[in-house]
Amino acid sequence: MSVSSSLITLSNLETLSLRNTNLTGSVTSVAKSQCSSVLRSIDLAENGLSGPISDLSSFAGCSNLNSFNLSNNSFHFTAGDSAGLRLNIQVLDLSCNHISGQNVVPWLLSSGCDNLQYLSLKGNKVEGAVPVSDCKNLRHLDLSGNNLTTVFPSFGDCSSLQHLDLSSNKFSGDITTGISSCKSLNFLNLTGNEFTGAMPALPVGNIQYLYLSGNHFHGETPTHLTDLCSSLIELDISSNNMSGTVPESFDTCSDLKSLNISHNLFSGQLPIDTLLKLTNLKTIAFSFNNFNGVLPDSLSKLTSLETLDVSSNNLSGPIPLELCRDPRSSLKVLYLQNNMLTGSIPESLSNCSQLVSLDLSFNYLTGTVPSSLGSLLKLRDLIIWLNQLHGEIPQELMYIQTLENLILDFNELTGTIPAGLSNCTHLNWISLSNNRLSGEIPASFGKLANLAILNLGNNSISGSIPAELGDCRSLIWLDLSTNLLNGTIPPALFKQSGSIAVAMLTGKSYRYIKNDGSEQCHGAGNLLEFGGIREEQFTRILTRQPCNFTRVYGGPVKPTFNQNGSMIFLDLSYNMLGGSIPKELGSMYYLYILNLGHNDLSGPIPGELGGLKSVDILDLSHNRLNGSIPPSLKGLSFLGEINLSNNNLSGVIPGPPFDTLPPSGFLNNSLCGLPLPECGAGSGSSSNSQHKSHIAIETKKRRKKKDAALDTYMDGHSYSGTANTGWKLTSVREALSINLATFEKPLRKLTFADLLEATNGFHDDSLVGSGGFGDVYKAQLKDGSVVAIKKLIHISGQGDREFTAEMETIGKIKHRNLVPLLGYCKVGEERLLVYEYMKYGSLEDVLHDRKKIGIKLNWAARRKIAIGSARGLAFLHHNCIPHIIHRDMKSSNVLLDEKLEARVSDFGMARLMSAMDTHLSVSTLAGTPGYVPPEYYQSFRCSTKGDVYSYGVVLLELLTGKQPTHSADFGDNNLVGWVKQHAKMRVSDVFDPELLKEDPNLEIELLQHLKVACACLDDRPWRRPTMIQVMAMFKEIQAGSGFDSTSTIAADEWKL
Repeated sequence: MSVSSSLITLSNLETLSLRNTNLTGSVTSVAKSQCSSVLRSIDLAENGLSGPISDLSSFAGCSNLNSFNLSNNSFHFTAGDSAGLRLNIQVLDLSCNHISGQNVVPWLLSSGCDNLQYLSLKGNKVEGAVPVSDCKNLRHLDLSGNNLTTVFPSFGDCSSLQHLDLSSNKFSGDITTGISSCKSLNFLNLTGNEFTGAMPALPVGNIQYLYLSGNHFHGETPTHLTDLCSSLIELDISSNNMSGTVPESFDTCSDLKSLNISHNLFSGQLPIDTLLKLTNLKTIAFSFNNFNGVLPDSLSKLTSLETLDVSSNNLSGPIPLELCRDPRSSLKVLYLQNNMLTGSIPESLSNCSQLVSLDLSFNYLTGTVPSSLGSLLKLRDLIIWLNQLHGEIPQELMYIQTLENLILDFNELTGTIPAGLSNCTHLNWISLSNNRLSGEIPASFGKLANLAILNLGNNSISGSIPAELGDCRSLIWLDLSTNLLNGTIPPALFKQSGSIAVAMLTGKSYRYIKNDGSEQCHGAGNLLEFGGIREEQFTRILTRQPCNFTRVYGGPVKPTFNQNGSMIFLDLSYNMLGGSIPKELGSMYYLYILNLGHNDLSGPIPGELGGLKSVDILDLSHNRLNGSIPPSLKGLSFLGEINLSNNNLSGVIPGPPFDTLPPSGFLNNSLCGLPLPECGAGSGSSSNSQHKSHIAIETKKRRKKKDAALDTYMDGHSYSGTANTGWKLTSVREALSINLATFEKPLRKLTFADLLEATNGFHDDSLVGSGGFGDVYKAQLKDGSVVAIKKLIHISGQGDREFTAEMETIGKIKHRNLVPLLGYCKVGEERLLVYEYMKYGSLEDVLHDRKKIGIKLNWAARRKIAIGSARGLAFLHHNCIPHIIHRDMKSSNVLLDEKLEARVSDFGMARLMSAMDTHLSVSTLAGTPGYVPPEYYQSFRCSTKGDVYSYGVVLLELLTGKQPTHSADFGDNNLVGWVKQHAKMRVSDVFDPELLKEDPNLEIELLQHLKVACACLDDRPWRRPTMIQVMAMFKEIQAGSGFDSTSTIAADEWKL
């Protein structure tokens, strides 16, 4: 629907409001008609209108128009229009459009702003200056959520200004001087900027709402902040670096309703005497500070208080018995998690009759869960995990009809799971793992239509799995691992697959801890509610379970399906389940993790499991499965980890994707074929045995120089305990004589001692780079040759077999656009990889001149690098047997040799680290920020199409000269988003100016290469080309471009 021009001609029309009426098109056609002489206000907000904001000038004929609301549409800004906005109005709202670019505000105000009282541009991408010092009648200015990076503007004579919101930008500089004249200001929001130093002095007398959070203010609270107390209603200085104690002078803030000082460095005891004088307080948010001492009983006197959040401090002692003694208590939210509280949970908490959310997790509470909590009839969240509670889960909880989240993991609870919880029909998350619960899973849980997460792992629950759980039409996460369950897996458990709506999760912060796979560590991992808990205290969980945390994923659960979903996580491992695997399990299209290992399942693997198109981790190990691996499983292209070991499987492993996975996942069966030895091959043979130089301990004495190098190295690493416990050799000296396993004859006689000598004990002077997998050292060997040595990060003692197998695979791969692995060595817990040295380092270093070597890459050089790195990646994807997914393609992993030829490095490293379960962050394993494809944020899976996306980002770097993240040009975006944004306007603006300066005629060729990059960067993996297709696109560009002979790429450039 478009706006009818006849409307504004109505002679008596004063106000035109067409908000949220599905209008589309531009507004210029409307303005061509003669305006009603009395038309004062136009509201076209929340529609689909578009066009440049200069179109608004066509309303200049509406002489009495003083209010124009175009918020929540799709207008943009065209920088070429120099005339400015020719409207003299009082109210202009352009918030939440697509307005971006430099100097939008000067353009809007270029015809003067004497009458302007209200201006909102929030939620756009505006940049540049903010010249408002002449807008003397301005009352309301909202520029929040833009890309403004200037110093704080001067507001001149701003005596009329009442509302100023500059939040979520990157302003810096002096605040005090800029608004010193704004005496009428009552709302100031500077949240989420780059301000530093002490808290600013602000005009005293009228400020009621002050928000300064998310900056870099530091030091103690200045007295001029408390000088504002006479008018303050809400104060938020959270997420800064403020320190010291809370000033007593805050007690003069008699009207204060909300005080948020969370996420700072405040210390001392809670300022209870000050708080008791603030009788209007509704919110106290003191979380993530360093407060100590006890919670005083006198908190009960704050009867107006609705939220008390003191989580993540150092508070000790008991929870006050008198907390809600006064029947007038208004307390709705009580967050005491992540402290050092002791004693029992008071029965008297039931007096907090208005309580909606209670979190006591991560403390040292003992005793039982009080049955009196069942009388809290408004409670939605009961979260008390990681304490020392015992006894049974109270039956009385069944009376809390509002309950949504019941999270009691990591306690010592016993008894059965109350069947009456099925009366709590709003339950969304039930997590009772790592307790001592027994009995059966209540079949009545099938009535819980909103139940999305059911985590009962690591208890002593017996009986069968209730088929009724298949009636939970929102269930996406089911963990019943490590119990005593028997019977069969009910096919009805999966009957909701294909019809689950987006689960009704509450958006709470969570962490998923992937288990390390050690013998004593059972199950796939733990999903934990993690709101209000410090990351650095995560290791407190280690005291309660035997698993090392190798990978931790975090954030909100965000299923990508809508009305067609299935479970995303199913772990039934370590039980006593028998019978066959139900073929219905194959209907769970969105399942990422499936673990049925360590049961007593028998029969063949159903071919229907080929329908698990999203599965990333599949564990069917330690059962009695027989038959062959179904060919349909070859379609599991996102499979990252598989374990079929210790079954009775036989026959040929069907090829990709299995040939790229570690052989340990297929052992103790009667299987053959990659990654195991070929069928018919002798058990002792190996296809790569001719390359091996087996590790051996030599007995001859080493030179003193090498001894000294080892001593230096060992002394420097004693802090980690490696010197004492990590080497696992009878003598540290024996390490010197360990030979290097090599793939090149000249290196056959290298030992660990030689590498130590060549790097001076891995001294920092030899360090040439660092990455997610370890440090890289330049080493000149005794024959004069130069190599690069990568020293992998320290890992646990496991994974030797995977390490050796992966190295033997990588060592065989030779290609002119790959960095060859020359050898490797394992010494105790050290893993060393020896590579050919690349003279110019990484593309990242050269392109962005990180190391100041001064090489300027012209387009011919960049094009050659783009093609070379594409060729190397294509070889990994299509020519290697087994095929290799890089998993961390980026410009720092594209190295340049002496001819500036691209060599892709670190291929195979991410998978090796995954197999060995190192202490890496998830960002390292899943890629590097800025290069990570969108689907990696929704699952744990990697694919060749993910590599193609990352290559597309590298190609953008070559075209734009910009890094993938952290550019001031991007605002809240990254390089990909910035380029896609410009593609809708002047796409040529994205190219590196140096390239067009070199030759303006390059623009067409650059656009052709940009088209290739955008194809690689499609959000939908299946729409991206393969790397073979990328090479074909490059060849097609050359064929149609008519390059001259000096720049033409030789014919063999297109060969893999």
